Amino acid sequence: MLAGGIFVVIGGAFVIGALGYDRGTALRMGPGYFPLVVGAIVVVLGLAIVIKGLIAGEVAAFGPVSWRAVAVITAAVVFFGFFIRRLGFVPTSLVTALLAALASKRVRPLVAVSVAVGLTTTATLIFVIGLQLRIPLWGL
Repeated sequence: MLAGGIFVVIGGAFVIGALGYDRGTALRMGPGYFPLVVGAIVVVLGLAIVIKGLIAGEVAAFGPVSWRAVAVITAAVVFFGFFIRRLGFVPTSLVTALLAALASKRVRPLVAVSVAVGLTTTATLIFVIGLQLRIPLWGL
């Protein structure tokens, strides 16, 4: 049920954001057409999940919050935003992925390094090489 609510919020945000663009018609789509349609579909699916959860009587049970994981993930995002222009994409992505992998107490250091290297390599291939984003690979 909670997931459905998240879908509704995210889809609604896309719908609201799309209203600021020209939507056009189905045959001549404007820049706001696709986000509006996809956002509306996500809202409908989210409402279906919420209704199904209410009918089934599901109750969201939360366990204890891992504040260590919350702090490490937040630190990783802040680190990425602050250092991407200073250190470059590769080292910043590597440290960010390593921090995110180490947020769990169950992940061993060797696995965390392997995940960080794999994610950095994949992200570099996708964003810098494939999509040709103008992000420096290494610091300036």
